[in-house]
Amino acid sequence: MVFSIAPAAVAQEDDSASTGQKPTWEQFQADTYRSADGQYIVDGDIPVSDTASLFSFYESLPSGPVAEESSGGTGDLIANTDVYGNQTLWSASEAQDLTYCVSDDFGSQKSTVVNAMEGGAAMWEDASSGIDFTYVSSEDGDCNTSNNNVVFSVEPTSETGYIARAFFPDSPKSQRNVLVADQFYSSGWQQDAILAHELGHVLGFRHEHTRPEAGTCFEDNNWSPLTPYDSVSIMHYPQCNGGSQSLSFSDLDRQGVQRAYGA
Repeated sequence: MVFSIAPAAVAQEDDSASTGQKPTWEQFQADTYRSADGQYIVDGDIPVSDTASLFSFYESLPSGPVAEESSGGTGDLIANTDVYGNQTLWSASEAQDLTYCVSDDFGSQKSTVVNAMEGGAAMWEDASSGIDFTYVSSEDGDCNTSNNNVVFSVEPTSETGYIARAFFPDSPKSQRNVLVADQFYSSGWQQDAILAHELGHVLGFRHEHTRPEAGTCFEDNNWSPLTPYDSVSIMHYPQCNGGSQSLSFSDLDRQGVQRAYGA
């Protein structure tokens, strides 16, 4: 999720995203935040590896305003889909073994991140017995995407374009990290809720506000519905016509994750 530094807003959205009109490729590329490692950040907090991949993402966007029926059906918690329309979720065995480390590079802030990760993970684990995030502290000294002893790493970043970012289950190992920026500690948002949102992406869930019912902040149609629309989903940016000004885990979030990973 890209959070702005001001607590009143959770993410920055451009005009084309708000209206549903597709910008030119040149405008889209120029307006898309690019991190120091060369990856573009789309949909607020999802990394895209290079310009060619960004162009493929751009090509998948609809060319005109988003119709209410554009994706067929309704969905609060919505799953990411690949180019073939298949949901990109973890298998049952994978979802029970989502191991992670928290980098020692966080220094004095490490305990804050460890606690926020545990709190954010607990929101999903309490909703579904099919999910188990496991903190492997013994890997904290070598906590990066090259560490094959964990599924993903939680690392600090000096980037200023977002507060935190994550990945989807079908991301390559080189992109499987949750990055936490300095703004995380002073954003004004509940820290475990921020990371619960990011872990929602790790589980394969999209931003709720890409639904046409939100009326703004449209992203794309690469998703499939799990439950009825709910503007207070933890996956919904508050400033995108959200029904709550705080990130919180809703009843429909619980229903949605249970449909994806079991009760």
